[in-house]
Amino acid sequence: MSVCILSAGKVLTLAVSAFSLSWTHSVEKIDWQEDWQSTPAGLVMTMARVKGSGAGMEPGDDAVLKDGWWQWTPTLGPQPELRLAASGATGSGWTLCTVNGCQVLGEAASEPLVIKRCEAESASE
Repeated sequence: MSVCILSAGKVLTLAVSAFSLSWTHSVEKIDWQEDWQSTPAGLVMTMARVKGSGAGMEPGDDAVLKDGWWQWTPTLGPQPELRLAASGATGSGWTLCTVNGCQVLGEAASEPLVIKRCEAESASE
């Protein structure tokens, strides 16, 4: 299974089924991380972690403090895609990591980035 990232009319295909997203909240300046799995039903968040709390950044009800991070298993169902804002005004972008390494997305102002499970016909790019 592959994950596709759509940005500025281009498609980047990652030959992985799991990835993590991390970023710093633009207002609260608190680090946030999410682990995602690509499944036939869509993208499933398997774990979320946050370094603190703030406006819209409260840890989940079952969160446990581990190594300075509040972490929990979200109850969000499968998502067809993730849309990531790319305003260029937050001072940093989104960091997407896989077993093959990490890359920063959305650091400069652009249309929203879209991450989704690749359909079989587009997985060859």
